[in-house]
Amino acid sequence: MNMRKKVAFYTLGCKLNFSETSTIARNFSSEGFERVDFKEKADIYVINTCSVTENADKRFKSIVKQAQKVNPEAFVAAVGCYAQLKPQELADVEGVDLVLGATEKFKITDYLNDLSKNDMGEVHSCEIQDADFYVGSYSFGDRTRAFLKVQDGCDYKCTYCTIPLARGISRSDTLENVLQNAKEISAKNIKEIVLTGVNIGDYGKGEFGNKKHEHTFFELVQALDDVEGIERLRISSIEPNLLKNETIDFVSKSKTFVPHFHIPLQSGSNELLKLMRRRYMKELYVDRVTKIKAVMPHACIGVDVIVGFPGETDELFLETYNFLNELDISYLHVFTYSERDNTVAASLDGVVPKKVRAKRSKMLRGLSAKKRRAFYESQIGSSRTVLFEGENKEGYIHGFTENYVKVKAPWNPALVNTLQDVELSKIDDDGSVRFEFAEAKVV
Repeated sequence: MNMRKKVAFYTLGCKLNFSETSTIARNFSSEGFERVDFKEKADIYVINTCSVTENADKRFKSIVKQAQKVNPEAFVAAVGCYAQLKPQELADVEGVDLVLGATEKFKITDYLNDLSKNDMGEVHSCEIQDADFYVGSYSFGDRTRAFLKVQDGCDYKCTYCTIPLARGISRSDTLENVLQNAKEISAKNIKEIVLTGVNIGDYGKGEFGNKKHEHTFFELVQALDDVEGIERLRISSIEPNLLKNETIDFVSKSKTFVPHFHIPLQSGSNELLKLMRRRYMKELYVDRVTKIKAVMPHACIGVDVIVGFPGETDELFLETYNFLNELDISYLHVFTYSERDNTVAASLDGVVPKKVRAKRSKMLRGLSAKKRRAFYESQIGSSRTVLFEGENKEGYIHGFTENYVKVKAPWNPALVNTLQDVELSKIDDDGSVRFEFAEAKVV
């Protein structure tokens, strides 16, 4: 009879949260717990929270309800960013037994000696200045790629952002440890590693607990390029002011780094960039895009942008729209600004009505679709390498080229988690790309 306690996890938010959930799950496994799906009956439900998007707060309550429906007697723990920022608010949600902030989440098993339901949620939330140690992690998004955390926290003080409050100061994993993790991942026959962190371009700061940069992000990239067995490395998101020419040049000649950059812009108006306390003006952003395209014309460039920031008039929004329309980029991630407690932006004048925010968001999402289509069209006829994923979606298998073009083909299980040379042939009705194999392949 199986007497092992069962634990289930739910992750809200970013890739970094997913990699940290994996680390927490491994801690549970080593303590003898059995991991089950969140929809199944478990003794403990762990919800890794996010503070960045507005609906993450609302979703938390419904996820707790979901767990309680499956097992009303289960122990429910909330960890992560929202748990750090609003511990009491989460503890007050009916059914929540334990709330752990930024430093405690990796020691969750220490708090679970008594698994009886608590009458009220217990809070263990540290002062965020105590979050100065580094816990490395990696996760498997699926069998084809892994997210490898190299850095945590942020020293930037963008006026809209709660991450420094939720995750603490910028600190990094040691180079040795990152390389060890990368080797462990490649030994599991995982073909692609995505580097993640809160501000990965700041890598090296706090690597040995001090403020000095022992290693730079560029040195990290060089070292990872030499790890045996990794087929592909992808840089997830990097600040424009920290993406240096040396890194761009290196990626253009690299064995494993792919020509795909995701670079937050947030606004195409210098006036708003100053209000946001971003560390660059839009001219620098143009310079980064121009540099990438000069050495890698086929590179995919994704952009984060915020709409509806306080002070964003129609004119300033159109300045952003036109700026992005003229820029040689491939897609947008559009975030609708939402007020956050304890941020400077929450008290700024010029609040943009919610309806206007929604309209602007829709306009930029439309622009993103146009940009992605144009980028895909520019790639038709080119030879690329595709990494195929493991899911059968309505009779098709999907995959991504090195420069992030999504392709599809009739389902063939032999292609799962393989890299294949292809020639991109046409865009399908659903927007993904069809291809021919480079040579007649018998798979």
